[in-house]
Amino acid sequence: MFLFSSLDPVIILIAVLAILVIVVSVILKKFNQTYIIGYILVGIILGEYGINVVQDKESIHLLGELGVILLLFFIGMEINLIDFLKQWKLAVLGTLSQIGLSVGLVLLIGHYYDWSFARSVVLGFVIALSSSAVVIKLLQDKKLIETKVGKNVLSILLAQDVALVPLLIIISQLGGKTASFENILLMTTGAVIIVFTLIYIYIKKTITLPFSKKIERDHELQVFMAVFLCFGGALVTLIFGLSAALGAFAGGIIMNAAKETDWIHDTLHSFRILFVSFFFISVGLQIDIPFIYQNFWSILIAILVVYITNHLLNSIILKAFSCNWKEALLGGALLAQIGELSFLLSSTAYGLNIIEDFGYNFTISLISLTLIISPFWIGLTEKFTQQK
Repeated sequence: MFLFSSLDPVIILIAVLAILVIVVSVILKKFNQTYIIGYILVGIILGEYGINVVQDKESIHLLGELGVILLLFFIGMEINLIDFLKQWKLAVLGTLSQIGLSVGLVLLIGHYYDWSFARSVVLGFVIALSSSAVVIKLLQDKKLIETKVGKNVLSILLAQDVALVPLLIIISQLGGKTASFENILLMTTGAVIIVFTLIYIYIKKTITLPFSKKIERDHELQVFMAVFLCFGGALVTLIFGLSAALGAFAGGIIMNAAKETDWIHDTLHSFRILFVSFFFISVGLQIDIPFIYQNFWSILIAILVVYITNHLLNSIILKAFSCNWKEALLGGALLAQIGELSFLLSSTAYGLNIIEDFGYNFTISLISLTLIISPFWIGLTEKFTQQK
C-alpha cells in the first residue's frame, strides 16, 4: 500500500504529461508548427502558473540536460567532417562576427542603461547563439537540410555549439572565478585531444569501431553500446573540465566517420525524443507568467530588437558567403531566435552573480519566447521571399 501511494504522483505526472504532449502537438501539427513549441507550452501548463503538478523541477531539468547531450550527439552524427571543414570560413567567421556584433550592440545599450561590462558581455553572448534544436528540426521538416542555405545555416549552428565552451570560460573569468593553472592545462589538453582526433578522422576519412560486427544484429547490446558511445564522449570531456555536450558532439562526429553504425540512429532516436522533450518542458517550467505580464512591453521590445538584429546580421553574413538575397534572408530568419544553449550561459552568469534575479528571469523569458515565436517568424519570411 505504501509503495502504491509513493508511486501514485509519479504515475499521475507521466500520464498527464503524455496526454498534454499529444493534445498540444496534434494542434500544433495542424498549423505546421514544431513540437518544441508544444513541449514549452506543456511545461507552462504543468508548472506553478498552470495546474502545478510538477514539484520536483530539478529532476525534470536533469533529464533535460541528458536531452541536450543526446541532441548534440545526433547533430554530430549528421555532420560529415570533410564537408563541414570545406565551409570553415563561413562557420568560423560568421560565428565570430555574430558574437562580436551582438556584444558590441549590447555594450552600447548597456552604456545607456548603466549596466556593468560583465552583464553586457553576457547578454551579448546570450543573444548571439541560435537554436540547433529548433532550426535542425525545421530544416528537416522543410526538406532544406541538403540545400545550400541549409548547409550554410547548419555550419554556423555547429560553430556556435563549439563556441559555447570558450564563452563559458569567459563568463567564468568575468564573474571572478579564476581557473587554476592545473585546470587551464587540463582543459587545454582535452581540447587538443579533440582537435587531434578530428584531424585523424579527416585524414583517415572512415574508421572502424571495435566489436561492430559482433553487435550488428544484437539489438540489446546495440542499446548499451549506443548509450556508451554518446555518454562516453560526454564523460571524457567532463574529466578534462570541458562541456559534456561538446564531448557528445565530438562523439557524434566520430560515429559519422565509422563504418556500419546506422543502427545507432535507430537505437537512440526514441531516447532523444524523450529527453529532448524534457529539456524544453523544463524551459516551460521556468517561465514566470506574472513576470512576463509585469514586464510585457520591455520583453516585447527586446524580442523585436533580437529578431531584427539577428535576422539582419545573419542575412548579411550569409549573403557575403555565396548565398543570394532570398537564401540569405531565409537563413537569417532561421538563425534569428535565441538558442537553448543560452540557458546554460544565463544560469552560469546567474550563479556567478553577474546577473541578478530580475536579469535572469528577463533572460529566461526572452529566450523562451523567441523559441516559441521562431516558426512564425520563419513562415513570414518564407512568404516574403516567396520560398516554399
